[in-house]
Amino acid sequence: MFDSIGWGEVLIVLLAGLFILGPERLPGAAAWLGRSIRKVREFATGAREQLRNEMGPEFDELRKPLENLRELRNFDPKRMVTQHLFNDEPANGSKPNGYTPPPPMPSAQPPLAPGEKPPFDPDAT
Repeated sequence: MFDSIGWGEVLIVLLAGLFILGPERLPGAAAWLGRSIRKVREFATGAREQLRNEMGPEFDELRKPLENLRELRNFDPKRMVTQHLFNDEPANGSKPNGYTPPPPMPSAQPPLAPGEKPPFDPDAT
């Protein structure tokens, strides 16, 4: 609930409430606010349970797209770009489009022995 509200904002609201309501009425207002929030949560929980009881297994099918939307809300493009740029291989070894790179080709020539000169190709120069 307070994901986007920081402690600074809460402090400002409390100070504003203190100045507007005064120290005598502030505890009563805070208690009323707490009771109201609790009632709203109970109503929401009751409605969700009633809907789940009436819909049965279709309720879970209805919640799947909502869960996907919740995952999109937590999408962080900066983290995804960083992961894509700096992590060469995903955990399963394939790219996001399904492409799996071929295994590396073995070297056709054996490595040179110590002191052996590399082959010279006059056409390559």
